Amino acid sequence: MNRIGRWMIARCIVAVSVLMLLCFSTVALAQDNYEATARAQVLALEKAWNQAYKAGDVKALSAILDNSLVLVEDDGSLKTKSEFLATVKAQTGNEEQVAPESLTVRVFGSTAISIGVIATKDAKGKTHRERFIDTWINRNGSWVCIATDATPMTRAGS
Repeated sequence: MNRIGRWMIARCIVAVSVLMLLCFSTVALAQDNYEATARAQVLALEKAWNQAYKAGDVKALSAILDNSLVLVEDDGSLKTKSEFLATVKAQTGNEEQVAPESLTVRVFGSTAISIGVIATKDAKGKTHRERFIDTWINRNGSWVCIATDATPMTRAGS
């Protein structure tokens, strides 16, 4: 092969390499944007959940929670969505949920995991802290919670 032929092949290889690098960069940016948007949406839903719970707004909670929700209670028992909403509806105000002390969201495609610490105050004003983990899925363009667990924190720590 002559010099011109080798030069043309080298230029084609460089051009293809640059094109592939641009494509991979565009895909990576799109993925970063998707994850940032998903995190923001789930964080907003976590805050909406907190507000709806405090207000006893069963309708708002119903929209946030998937019909197949599995809720793990402090004692390890399970509640369905309808059982949870019934307890919210029957609340007499003996426990007040306050804003999360910490909250992070990790996104894995169409699944997101929220992890945080939340404090509740009982009727006597005593604060109890719980670490929670919520599992979210993106179903038809909307995030819904499919599983939740809150474990009482008996030791100090973050």
